[in-house]
Amino acid sequence: MATQHISSALPALARSASYPMANPGYGKRSAPDQRARTRDDFRLLPTRERYVAGFVDHLPEGAAMSVKQLAKQLPLYGQQAISTALNALSVAGHLRRVRCSVTSASDETRWVYRTYWSRTARDNEWWNTYLATENSSLAAGSGPDIPASDAALPPLGGPAEEPPPAPEDPGAEQAPELPAVPHQRTPDQELAPDAASPAYLALARLGRDDHRLTLSAADCAALEAQATEWLARGVTVDYLTGALTAGLPAQVDSPVGFVRRRLVDKIPPRLPTENTRPGSPAPARRILMECTDCGRPGRPEALFDGLCRPCREAHSIGEENETRTAEIADVKLRMSNLRELLKPV
Repeated sequence: MATQHISSALPALARSASYPMANPGYGKRSAPDQRARTRDDFRLLPTRERYVAGFVDHLPEGAAMSVKQLAKQLPLYGQQAISTALNALSVAGHLRRVRCSVTSASDETRWVYRTYWSRTARDNEWWNTYLATENSSLAAGSGPDIPASDAALPPLGGPAEEPPPAPEDPGAEQAPELPAVPHQRTPDQELAPDAASPAYLALARLGRDDHRLTLSAADCAALEAQATEWLARGVTVDYLTGALTAGLPAQVDSPVGFVRRRLVDKIPPRLPTENTRPGSPAPARRILMECTDCGRPGRPEALFDGLCRPCREAHSIGEENETRTAEIADVKLRMSNLRELLKPV
């Protein structure tokens, strides 16, 4: 079957009828209050970004938004080009990738991956406000998007992009609620899964979120008391993970030393007791934004333009290199024209 392509100038839907949908709860989500479609949509974007944006804009709700699936439907560009185009669309304010905690009908909570899309370009303040509103509404509700039939998804730690509907694709599952007090044990003792505290599980999953912070079982046991102190101060596991993984250097020589230093230096303050009711739990954060490029999770305000700091710096360097290349090509063309004019007749 021939694949139809979308130009931003097309007023009507023109996509492949067999475009894959993501698993229930995953995939594309349209932001509210968008302008109606016109032939001038995305006209200020470069050709490649305008082509990809026009295609994504016509996809239905819940469509798979992974780079691999988009590249299959847009054969003019490979996966690397599609990834670069999505980064540019994130910087332009058209999309944000998030991890969203939802609850199924069987009261099972898990993380799903979504891409919020806006035909109308939005600034960072708008996105931060919108995602904060979404987080509040999810915290107040139960997240009805996930049916009970999807209970057999694998644990959190798979790719940052939402999986296509193939059975081998990863999903996400939140750790069960467990006692906050760590069990006393020796570092080399085998840890039973049902005995692990939330602090220990958060440390154990750092290596899955970013391989530079891979910790051994002994490392997790040694740092568990410090991580538990963070949770005792009212922060969530997501906040703890985001603080430990944000702004990592290119290489971490000693993950256990690096994490121990951050647990000491970045520990949050204790909240005044008069501002909180006794026994009231800390508000749960049900939405974490992801870096559009590398998938690193974090709070919306920490991911400016939807990119983490290393990816944002790399994106800026790439733009500078493209500008410099264009300037060099322009100079060469001018010199060639001058040489032609100076030739004797």
